[in-house]
Amino acid sequence: MKSSLERLSVLLDSRKHVFRRKNRTLSDSFSPLLFVLSALCVLGVGSSGCASHKPIADRRQPPPAQPTATPPETADAARRSTDLPQPSATPPAAVPGPKKNKTAPLPAPSGYTEEGNASWYGVPFHGRRASNGEIYDMYKLTAAHRTLPFETMVRVTNLNNGVSTIVRITDRGPFVDNRIIDLSLAAAREVDSVAAGVVPVRVEVLGGADPTAGFFTVQVGAFRDRANAERLRDRLSPSYSPIFIQQYDSPDGLFYRVRVGKISGEDAAHQFGMQLHDREGFTQFVTRLDEGMPPGGNR
Repeated sequence: MKSSLERLSVLLDSRKHVFRRKNRTLSDSFSPLLFVLSALCVLGVGSSGCASHKPIADRRQPPPAQPTATPPETADAARRSTDLPQPSATPPAAVPGPKKNKTAPLPAPSGYTEEGNASWYGVPFHGRRASNGEIYDMYKLTAAHRTLPFETMVRVTNLNNGVSTIVRITDRGPFVDNRIIDLSLAAAREVDSVAAGVVPVRVEVLGGADPTAGFFTVQVGAFRDRANAERLRDRLSPSYSPIFIQQYDSPDGLFYRVRVGKISGEDAAHQFGMQLHDREGFTQFVTRLDEGMPPGGNR
């Protein structure tokens, strides 16, 4: 009996050992799976637990909205605010105050346009008589040009900064190489060229009569001594006619300018000037012969 009980006890112990081994094997098999499931639960979002299937919200910023088109009425108002006013005989009085954010006017109507360098002049010319007969006032928006008719309104644009102003031609000049217009002090301030002195510009005629029509002459020399001017005139007289000697009373004293020809049309005058340059080596300036003025003008 005792022997039978001992055998039964051994058998139970062996089965218990086998069961424990199987359980350990099963536990070892499920351990990685349990670890993954536990990790997924830890990474769950919100209070829904690891059983939640809601997608995680996309936290990237949405693309910026495209700008809307400018309303037509706003665009029309902007265009009207930059319309070029037509010149009048009695311009409205200027409103005093500092100028800010200058805006260049719209392009000029098609017509006479040229580009080159602009200078400006003030003292000691201020208060002296200009070529059109009026007293030069450097605080008015005027300019000197060699060929444009007096009273011509032109827009001058500083090509360095795009700033423009409108001036009236009242004088002749500049008689300096590589310059096409001489601005008043006020006009130079308008286009911010006072400090620079000489700046590249575009000159546009704002309507009116044909600026290239009329009579022109070619200046070939300017002398302080009248005898030198007369010698040049006498040398050129056998080949060219007419020849003028024009006395110019400058702030620096008297000058005697020698001018050749009376040519109809500016283009023809420039061609004649090039011939003089090629044949005689002159630095030449084409200038208008103003009606009612002496052949040399006043300035």
